[in-house]
Amino acid sequence: MMDKTAARQAAFARRKKAHADAKASAGYLSEVLAGYRGVPLAGYMPMRTEINPLPAMDEAAAHGPIGVPVIIADGQPLQFRLWEPDSTMVKGAFGAQIPETGAWMQPEIVIVPLVAFDSHGGRLGYGGGFYDRTLEQLRAQRPTMAIGFAYAAQEDSALPLEPTDQPLDLIVTEKGIITPDSR
Repeated sequence: MMDKTAARQAAFARRKKAHADAKASAGYLSEVLAGYRGVPLAGYMPMRTEINPLPAMDEAAAHGPIGVPVIIADGQPLQFRLWEPDSTMVKGAFGAQIPETGAWMQPEIVIVPLVAFDSHGGRLGYGGGFYDRTLEQLRAQRPTMAIGFAYAAQEDSALPLEPTDQPLDLIVTEKGIITPDSR
């Protein structure tokens, strides 16, 4: 198994190619979210070559509250600010777009961006641990579903995972919906 730095570099290259080749669609993500109308959920504002969840988030916003992540400080869980399709956005930490104003919310479903995933629900992120800390905190309070959203090309069967890595409950790609195998 390769180390996390090498795994991330290889995964970024696969994602970049998939992004360039994609006629990316959030259709399968919309399909999944349609089964959870009204449940508070958090998406993300896509950056660089991340697959774009905004069409599915736009649809879901008509049925219930949607939040987007805000980085409060290094080493801290993410907080989520309410978002609507017409929200005024500003640049937050690491260049991520965040709502300029709005109330804070707690999601029960989190759409998680990632660098790579495996068929067991393992996720390789950017290395800051923000989503792992956030999911751990949310799951300690109530059941919280983590949906990894990625290009199918981001799948990797040899992820260097650690005990603190929070698993994905579902993985959605432009090609379909993957229910993780049990480990």
